[in-house]
Amino acid sequence: MKRLVFFLGIVIPLFSFGQQTDSTKTDIGSITGNFSIIWQSYSEDSLIGAQVPPEKTGFNAWGNLIYTKGKFSAGMRYESYLNPLLGYPGRFKGTGIGYRFARYSDKQFDITIGNFYDQFGSGLIFRSFEERYLGIDNAIDGFRVVLTPIDAVRIKGIYGKQRLDFDDRLINGEGILRAVDAEINLNGLKEKWGEKDLQITLGGSFVSRFQAASQIEKDTLVLEVPNNVASYAARLNVFYKGWTFLGEYVGKINDPNADNGYIYKPGQGFIANIAYTQKGFGFNLQGKLVDNLSFRSDRNLLLFDAPVNFMPSITKVHTYNLAATLYPYATVIDGEVGINAEVFYKFAKDTPIGGKYGTNLTVNFAAANNIDTTGLSGIDRIIDGYQRNGFGFGDSKFVRDFNVEVSKKISKNFKAKYTYYYLEFNTLTTPVTTDFKGIVYADIHVLEFANKLSTHHSLRTEIQALTTKQDKGDWATVLVEYSYSPHWFVSVMDQYNYGNPINDRRVHYLFGTLGYINGANRIAVGYGKRREGIFCVGGVCRAVPASNGFEITITSSF
Repeated sequence: MKRLVFFLGIVIPLFSFGQQTDSTKTDIGSITGNFSIIWQSYSEDSLIGAQVPPEKTGFNAWGNLIYTKGKFSAGMRYESYLNPLLGYPGRFKGTGIGYRFARYSDKQFDITIGNFYDQFGSGLIFRSFEERYLGIDNAIDGFRVVLTPIDAVRIKGIYGKQRLDFDDRLINGEGILRAVDAEINLNGLKEKWGEKDLQITLGGSFVSRFQAASQIEKDTLVLEVPNNVASYAARLNVFYKGWTFLGEYVGKINDPNADNGYIYKPGQGFIANIAYTQKGFGFNLQGKLVDNLSFRSDRNLLLFDAPVNFMPSITKVHTYNLAATLYPYATVIDGEVGINAEVFYKFAKDTPIGGKYGTNLTVNFAAANNIDTTGLSGIDRIIDGYQRNGFGFGDSKFVRDFNVEVSKKISKNFKAKYTYYYLEFNTLTTPVTTDFKGIVYADIHVLEFANKLSTHHSLRTEIQALTTKQDKGDWATVLVEYSYSPHWFVSVMDQYNYGNPINDRRVHYLFGTLGYINGANRIAVGYGKRREGIFCVGGVCRAVPASNGFEITITSSF
């Protein structure tokens, strides 16, 4: 309550100020927002290991309200976890205000007080973001100032703490973050440079964390932990006709933490991307190295808690059920080197392969290993832990992901797509299963058909098959989705582990959904079984327990 009173004490005078300085206008501003509600029931199902919490239901809900008047805006998010859905952070509980801010912005000056999200460059040095369906929210709570003295130059300054918990209110972590980022578009410095084909943007960042050493750390660690830890980054973006190059380097001074076993070795990270596109053709090459780059606002936390930076996955983000949920790859934060290559080509219309409407082909390959290191001994092991031998691949394979996608419009109302995946996936690196430890070799085939039956009726079908001799064996998934536009849809999905070596575990995970859409409003009711597994977004994953029951979701924006 004190926080809410303090916030309103800031906002209300600002409202009054806006009205008094612009009394000739009758505009009182506008209010926008959105909300989401997810309710789920849980039933016991020993066959799939479904858990049933004491309350037998889960409830996650949130709503945003944003007031805007001219250059001023203010808002808040009300959250409710009564109790949270299984698989979400258990400490997210209760109901209250979890996000609030006030902001003034014009062409050259932008200041935010309260909560905000932001990112420097690729996010390799700093990214504050929310991924609600993963239970991740590391919003900054403090001050942000953005200065744009000229159109070609932008400078950001950030000072604050990170969101960590929610227990009837926002709870911040222990560390204090101080950060600055600057970006210069060289072509914008002179008018005639802006007309050049070659476009160059330079950027640099500095992020520092303050966290005082605890008495336990002073007593147990051999060396003194630094109260202040800094990281720095430089980036370059180049555009020339159809070519694009993006590169960023990040360094971090010694930061003993729970992720690296409290060693004092400095961290490094590098990501580079080169791409070329023209009509009907394009390719993209990406390389990434991460070496001891874990950075948190609290050195003693793990997993999803208080990450300062973000390490994008080197693999392509898959959307089909079997490829996306059985063996999804997550970035290994303590040491990874990887490459990704993708080629796109469109076969023209009225050619043997292109046919009447053309044919699209995409080929992608990604690989990641550990970094090449040599372990140290004695006092060197306590200080640095290991020595990196170069920029090459280490001897431990993390993932190999090769996929080919062919999509074609067969007729005016019928489209088809075929996707093939070949995976080599190390479950010791990304523990997505408890039944197998080692490398899974899997082939996945997916057929998707989209058929517009008439003006209001359409049908989409997916047929998927995964074959492997490891882990739980072979899987199949069938999805049928019928839409009656513009409002209704119904879908049924069956995921079947038909190749499980244990007969009793050859289970059909059948789930059905009925939904209604009206503009920005959507409501869906589902019922069935969901298997235990991993849910990932952009290389960040969380474990999802098996469940059996009803699910209701409501979303709206205004």
